[in-house]
Amino acid sequence: MTTNRSRSGSSAHHGPALLTTPFGSHASAHEVIEGLDLTGSRAVVTGGASGIGARTVRALAAAGAEVTVATRRPETAEPLISELASVDGAGRVHAAALDLSDAASATAFARAWRGPLDILVANAGIMALPARTLTAGGWEAQLATNYLGHFALATALHTAMRDAGSARVVVVSSGAHRDVPFDFEDPHFESRPYDPWAAYGQSKTAGMLFTVGARRWTADGITVNALNPGYILTGLQRHLDDDTMRAFGVMDDEGNLKPLPHYKTPEQGAATSVLLAASPLLKGVTGRYFEDNQEARTVYGDDGRPGGVGAHALDPEAANRLWEYGTHGLREV
Repeated sequence: MTTNRSRSGSSAHHGPALLTTPFGSHASAHEVIEGLDLTGSRAVVTGGASGIGARTVRALAAAGAEVTVATRRPETAEPLISELASVDGAGRVHAAALDLSDAASATAFARAWRGPLDILVANAGIMALPARTLTAGGWEAQLATNYLGHFALATALHTAMRDAGSARVVVVSSGAHRDVPFDFEDPHFESRPYDPWAAYGQSKTAGMLFTVGARRWTADGITVNALNPGYILTGLQRHLDDDTMRAFGVMDDEGNLKPLPHYKTPEQGAATSVLLAASPLLKGVTGRYFEDNQEARTVYGDDGRPGGVGAHALDPEAANRLWEYGTHGLREV
């Protein structure tokens, strides 16, 4: 695994001042978008049929945006589509097939897209697969789904976003990235022992590095920011066994889920995604990481406090190297 020279026990932020908003940590998606009119905007939300993705779709559509739910099984979005069809003023919502574990599916989705694209929310993801799983292309499944598929999608949709004139990409990351730099020597766990959380954390570091590398798109009017949605009980935990859930303190002895006090509802968990996708407070802001509706501090080493973005996930050199890695991999698809 690559290493970074760090200053253990300290945190700092370099560059522009941290961006703050008036929204609290448990504000809802509805609150952060209230009063905004997105009529005429077009959005794509990956994994938008359930969890915080569905709440993101609801908020954007209710504000007037036309939203495409990009999901592996489009039929799962039908209840959401029917629900929003009856909401006054809501934009049209429809579904399209997308399998992010297959870069060819991502590029096919982009080739079928017509017209400009204003918002791309890279929301879909999988977490902590118990055993090393490879895609048909030979990629570790979490890295493929959480990062490489989204990289393929975003780069293939670049022209559509450029044509929008002022487009935004929102990358749903995780605090799990903090302790896991990207391993350029063995990203797919071919040599090192597979660890579910290391694989997940690496994929989320990759997503953050993408936002840094995507600063190259600023001249095209495209901004890219990442976020940690917080602790939320959704289908993302489907690969965790009951013992793990109990160890996390969110399942009782009878198997009932019980969120801890600091957990958010899916509606609250979607708020930061919606903030980055639509709020005028984020106009022109790019390459940054947010949590609880605020820009997060940079963390060097482990300062003993939760939250923040690991310095390794902001490294421009690593970001450029990962961009080239992704581009090279797509050429082989």
